[in-house]
Amino acid sequence: MKQIKLIVMLMSVVVITACCSDEKKSTDEKIVINNELTNDEIAAGILTPEIMWKMGRAGESAISPDGKKIAYTVTNYSVEANKGVTSLWLILLDNENKTVKLADDVSSPVWSKNSDKLYVAKDEQIFTVDAATGALSQLSFIDGGVEGFGIAPDGDMLFYVKKVAVEKRNSADIYPDMDKSKVKIYDDLMVRHWNYWDEGKFSHIFVAKISDGKVENGKDIMQDEPWDAPTAPYFDVAEITWNNGGTQLAYTCKKQTGTQYAISTQSDIFVYDVESGTTKNICETYNADKNLNDFQGYDMYPVFSPDDKKIAFLSMRRAGNESDKERLFVWNSNDYSMNELTSEFDYNASNLVWEGNDTIYFIAPMQATRQICRVDCNNRNVEVITKGDHDINHFTKINDIIIAEITKQTMATELFTVNKNGETAQISFVNKNIYDKIQMGAIEKRWIQTTDGKQMLTWIIFPPKFDATKKYPTLLYCEGGPQSVVSQFWSFRWNFQLMAAQGYIVVAPNRRGVPSFGQEWLDQISGDYSGQNIRDYLSAIDNVSKETWSDETRLGCVGASYGGYSVFFLAGNHNKRFKAFISHCGIFNFESMYGHTEELWFVNNDYGGSYWDENAVAKRSYANSPHKFVKNWDTPILIITGLNDFRIPYTQSLEAFTAARLRGVDARLLAFENEAHQVFKPQNNLVWNREFFGWLDKYLK
Repeated sequence: MKQIKLIVMLMSVVVITACCSDEKKSTDEKIVINNELTNDEIAAGILTPEIMWKMGRAGESAISPDGKKIAYTVTNYSVEANKGVTSLWLILLDNENKTVKLADDVSSPVWSKNSDKLYVAKDEQIFTVDAATGALSQLSFIDGGVEGFGIAPDGDMLFYVKKVAVEKRNSADIYPDMDKSKVKIYDDLMVRHWNYWDEGKFSHIFVAKISDGKVENGKDIMQDEPWDAPTAPYFDVAEITWNNGGTQLAYTCKKQTGTQYAISTQSDIFVYDVESGTTKNICETYNADKNLNDFQGYDMYPVFSPDDKKIAFLSMRRAGNESDKERLFVWNSNDYSMNELTSEFDYNASNLVWEGNDTIYFIAPMQATRQICRVDCNNRNVEVITKGDHDINHFTKINDIIIAEITKQTMATELFTVNKNGETAQISFVNKNIYDKIQMGAIEKRWIQTTDGKQMLTWIIFPPKFDATKKYPTLLYCEGGPQSVVSQFWSFRWNFQLMAAQGYIVVAPNRRGVPSFGQEWLDQISGDYSGQNIRDYLSAIDNVSKETWSDETRLGCVGASYGGYSVFFLAGNHNKRFKAFISHCGIFNFESMYGHTEELWFVNNDYGGSYWDENAVAKRSYANSPHKFVKNWDTPILIITGLNDFRIPYTQSLEAFTAARLRGVDARLLAFENEAHQVFKPQNNLVWNREFFGWLDKYLK
């Protein structure tokens, strides 16, 4: 149940993002943003949910082709208006890194080849912004708007993505004489995905010319095909890229429908030739070992080499395993050969950037951090460039200049330069006015021995002004995914520093099943949800609770998604360790979950199959579903869900709440009417935080 990861990998690709609002924002609506701290907040000097919503959120960044300017976005929110505004900023590298605001209400900047203007998204259309004056000019007037776009290197062509009606799902479309009927009709899976119902519309790629400062009518290169590009449910337009000559597009597509679509992760890389209008699947045309089994999983994020003769992309071998190793491959158009560059490198790759035609830079998660690496295409030697306790989540590179978006557990995203030695230097200071006035808690990086003799990296986050002579209530944090690393991330929802600032010690283990510790560590969790990773959790909390400053009589356990499942399971199997639980969008009943969720490849892979399968892994999984242990529930539990969550449907939380109350356990249910798997809207989020900490304070303080 992976979290959404939206990573823009190429300068020529953008994703159009929307402010968190239930209504389309009017272009003339003015939202008042106040990011200054009050006197009371300054006096207290600690992070609060209200302060977090005053923080600006740095977004997409891109270096100008001349290497003199960096464009980046910052989104600020108004709690009162319950929405945000995204602004475009420049860092002038040739003017002592001076920052200048260029425009408001725009997002997703892409530089022109001459570095004199930027292409941006505004009101679901494409605009240009003059890099000197900030003057806006509308480029596209596409009916229905666009979801994303990419500019060809010469600037005379582009692609854009928009929804196209391909199949009829609604009764009023099938029976025109029943135009007031409200019936959805399906013959096959999947009927809904992530947070939306299948309406028979698909995201298609259009190619168009730019003439006289306007986008001409585009050609749908997918015509009436019933599949998406970019792929659902994330629709990351970084899956589409121009070649450097502006003659071809490479894109990711999962060309499957119905039940096969619901049980398989197989996507491929397709190359569309603009002149001939033909498309080929490079994952089927290579002639190396003719081993097509190598490309049965996700193949994604193609990037052309500078000479346009090669395409680098990410590939997973196993269909149905969304957390298989993300291998780095290079396809050669001369002989259709494939070259796997990271076969001896036991970590995932992402964010591919070419340097010349024989070297590729990429990001790899390594021991709960994210670092920049590079690999030689000829000898496959991988070199780790950066080091330190940070997450490099995205980077762009022009010549010798690397600009990285970096987070830490003490810092939201900021921009840094990275030199040839891997040393970083901060150049943006989006929230300096806040960091200067609040104190962050110290962080300990501890290796804890697990029950099977392994070493597990665990982060321990302490309250600000920590006093080792006192005893503190302590929280076990259960990570989601389940295959998501507990790294140096900064979350505006599940934030370790925010928890610590309220007086809690936070224990965040990288238990079995998370990436960045090798594929064996990652794979172990599939088919063993109730096993070693649960013991890893208990090893972590037992280790820390023995410290003199941790109060073992006031332990709490919190988590979302797979972490929410972990909370439900531990509620029936914790031997009275914990005094309070919080589960957000957790899996409670494996049998009903199998029938309610949509991406069946996930449960098939991680449960071992369906509840009617007779294999040993499936039998063990369903026998250890959390609902089987409700008879042991005796600890207060807060249960949270979103009514638009179709990944772990809200019915799972309703089942758990019903069981808790029938058992006589103190319980509270939060059901967010207009949220899905996460809580994004400002006022909803503040309610979430008030309930979250109110529950913990009630039972642990």
